[in-house]
Amino acid sequence: MPKIDLVSGQFLPGHVGPFAGLDVPWLLRLRAETRRDHPFLIWAPFDAPSRPWTYGEFHERVGALAAGLAKRGIKPGDCVLIHLDNCIEMLLAWFACVELGAIAVTTNTRSAPAEMEYFAGHCGAVAAITQPAYAELIATNCRNLRWLAVISHDAGAPPAQGYKPPKSESFEALFANSADRPHRPADPYASCSVQYTSGTTSRPKAVLWTHANALWGAKVNAVHQDLRPEDTHLIYLPLFHTNALAYSMLSTLWVGGTAVIQPRFSGSRFWSTALEHRCTWTSLVPFCVKALMEREVPKAHHFRLWGSAICEPPTDAIFGVKTIGWWGMTETITHGIVGEPHQPNIPLAIGRAAPEYEIRVVDENGAATKVGGTGDLLIRGIPGLSLFKEYLHNEQATRDSFDAHGYFITGDRVKLLENGFLRFGDRAKDMLKVGGENVAASEIEQVVITVAGVREAAVVAKKHPMLDEVPVVFVIPTSGLDGAPPTLQDDILRACKNALADFKVPREVRLVEEMPRSTLEKVAKAELRKLLA
Repeated sequence: MPKIDLVSGQFLPGHVGPFAGLDVPWLLRLRAETRRDHPFLIWAPFDAPSRPWTYGEFHERVGALAAGLAKRGIKPGDCVLIHLDNCIEMLLAWFACVELGAIAVTTNTRSAPAEMEYFAGHCGAVAAITQPAYAELIATNCRNLRWLAVISHDAGAPPAQGYKPPKSESFEALFANSADRPHRPADPYASCSVQYTSGTTSRPKAVLWTHANALWGAKVNAVHQDLRPEDTHLIYLPLFHTNALAYSMLSTLWVGGTAVIQPRFSGSRFWSTALEHRCTWTSLVPFCVKALMEREVPKAHHFRLWGSAICEPPTDAIFGVKTIGWWGMTETITHGIVGEPHQPNIPLAIGRAAPEYEIRVVDENGAATKVGGTGDLLIRGIPGLSLFKEYLHNEQATRDSFDAHGYFITGDRVKLLENGFLRFGDRAKDMLKVGGENVAASEIEQVVITVAGVREAAVVAKKHPMLDEVPVVFVIPTSGLDGAPPTLQDDILRACKNALADFKVPREVRLVEEMPRSTLEKVAKAELRKLLA
């Protein structure tokens, strides 16, 4: 494996990186030159006609926006907050920022006010781009911005009746002449983008990608998914997450294919949109599969592969398409474990170790797990290339996320099967999976414990028929059950709604006199989960 200086992020003398002299603007420019009139993106809003964007047209508009951002004082290294639901403007903003050399900070549009205040302050965002539905949220809670730009619609829908924009400017006013697009030397290890992920301790962590990370995601995802120039990828998962951004959009760009962008998942529109645009590929989460099970499947469609968490589930026979499994994280950019598109996979397994990474499955003592055993999943790659560069402004968290041998500690557990296949085990870091979103129990607990009348709180997952899991919080009142304020449960839910994204808010608050304990006096969460079964 090539050697890289972990301080500078550069390959050591004698080692040539796979993207030497290249960056994300190079890839978009290449496609504009070689596939100029081919549709790159098709915007498919719910209540308006679809609108195609060719590679040439999209590249020109990105240049015009990059020139406009530069005129408004955005410099290389500046963080620009992009708080948008799926729309073409989201991708125009992302590509314009990275072309300029700025850092595109994409944030979850379900985030609460306190979360947005933290994100903007932590990364030091100098400007923000959002939509009418979130303009007041950003203007009120992200106070150190130089300017705020607002697009004209909410994921294809007109702004709510009575909408009055805060002090801001129109997104369209940001554009300048594409002939003035900024030019800078290509540096694959320059910072490119940030996504905030749920952490199990303290605040969410800001995962920093380089341009090489983005190119790695584009190329390797395309290979893993067997993407081709003639493919059309249906994208409805949020573009502020790695799945839609890297697995789907960047991989499509790498091969010169087409991506159909929907505002969000819609079970009632899935098949009609897929048929209209002859979609051949899409990525699913369990929630989507369950929703589609309630819909009639067309007798003929054009899908040849789907991607999801597990290989070849029984539903493949119903939908008439093969599903390849995969596992990855924002920190890995692509899949560290992946199924085989052209070979049989063990049904319900994730897949095998991806050839681009080193994968270990170990017990609590660091010893290798035997076939049939379950252990901690570790992954090793190259920071700034095949793994994220760092957690922004958090050197300690970055160091703590790797073991002594340079393996990234994923916090996931997997079962080792025959022939190198891997299957999901339990989560080691007390993480919940709520409708495809990662949620740290500790993040909820830290809010609940601040509520007056709460002595101790423990959050666990409860199974849910559509969302997979939902959070439930067990609370020991300060004055015991009998002395608990009658409004305590409502107070807890109110605090969570004010501080957390909606999918993190507990679905239930259970007041208890005491918690089950382990031998070390830690809360035995396994016992709490049994109470919910």
